[in-house]
Amino acid sequence: MELSSSFESRIELSKLKDKTDELRRVSGSVLVGQQKFFDLMLTALLADGHIIIEGVPGIAKTLAAKVLAKLIDAQFTRIQFTPDLMPSDVLGTAIYNMKKSEFEFKKGPLFSNIVLIDEINRSPAKTQAALFEVMEERQITMDGHSYPMAPLYMVLATQNPIEHEGTYKLPEAQLDRFLFKLNLEYLAKEDEIEILSRHNENNRLHDVSALKPVIGADHILEFRSKISGVHVEKNLVAYIAEIVDATRRHKSVYLGASPRAGIAMLNGSKAFAALKGRDFVTPEDIKYIAGPVLNHRIILTPEAEMEGFGVEAVCQKIMDKIEIPR
Repeated sequence: MELSSSFESRIELSKLKDKTDELRRVSGSVLVGQQKFFDLMLTALLADGHIIIEGVPGIAKTLAAKVLAKLIDAQFTRIQFTPDLMPSDVLGTAIYNMKKSEFEFKKGPLFSNIVLIDEINRSPAKTQAALFEVMEERQITMDGHSYPMAPLYMVLATQNPIEHEGTYKLPEAQLDRFLFKLNLEYLAKEDEIEILSRHNENNRLHDVSALKPVIGADHILEFRSKISGVHVEKNLVAYIAEIVDATRRHKSVYLGASPRAGIAMLNGSKAFAALKGRDFVTPEDIKYIAGPVLNHRIILTPEAEMEGFGVEAVCQKIMDKIEIPR
C-alpha cells in the first residue's frame, strides 16, 4: 500500500516521526545491533502496552530499558525477582505513623514510569499475581484504597530461556497482559565487532548517564492521543480477526489466542504505522506485529512440541495460509 501524490494526512504525525527518529538515532550511540528491539519497545510505549523479553544474559535487555527511560525523561525502576520476594516488597505496605496515630501507605518500587522486572519467572505465583491489577488497570489496591499509577506506565519483564531450575511458569492470564513477547538472539558478528571496538577504544559503551532526554513524558502522552486516529480499513480489521481465529483452529495449537490478542494486534499495528509516519495501517504492519503479539499467547499441542515445532514457526504457517487483503 503506497502513498499517492495526492494523499493528505488525516492526522499530523510529522512531530511524532521526527522525535521517534531522533530517539532511534540517539539510542544507537549506546545500543549496538538492537534497532528492531528498540523500535518494538517504542511501538509498545506508543500503544500503552507492556513487554516480556526472553533472551540469554548479556544481550543488553536491561541496558535498552535504561536507555529508553533516559531518552524520554521518565523515572526508571529495576526490580530483581527472587524466590523469597513477597507481594508487599513490590506493591508497598502500610506503616503505622506514631505522630499521626494512623497507618500510611508506603509505595513500593512498582510506582514508577518504566519498571524493569528482571527474571520475572524467579518468583512464585503469589508475587507474580501481584502484577495482575497494576498491568491491566494501572492501579494498586491496598486495604480498600486504590492508588493510581502515573499516566505514563510501562512494565518490561525479562526471563532466561535456558535456565529453568528454580523458576515458576507464568500463568496464561498474566502472559496475556503483555502486549508483546520479544525473543532476543545473539548479535550478528559485525555488531559484536563494533561492541569490542568501542570497548577497545575506551568508549563508555554503557554510560547511560551521558545521554540527554530527547522528549518528555508529556510528548509520549500527546503522541498516544494521536494513535487512535490512525486509520484501519474494515478489511484489515477482518484480517486481524481471521488471524486470531485461525490460531484456535490450527491442528498444532492446543490453546489459541484470546480476544485481547486481536486488540493488541490492532493497537500495535496503529502505533507501528505512526512510528513510520503513516496515519493508516497496511497488511505488512499487521504481519510485522503479529509475531510479537502471538508469541506468548499460544500453547502448542504435545505432538507439535515433540515434532520440534516452535510457536513462531506455527504462527508463520498460520499467517501464510491467510490471504492478505489488498
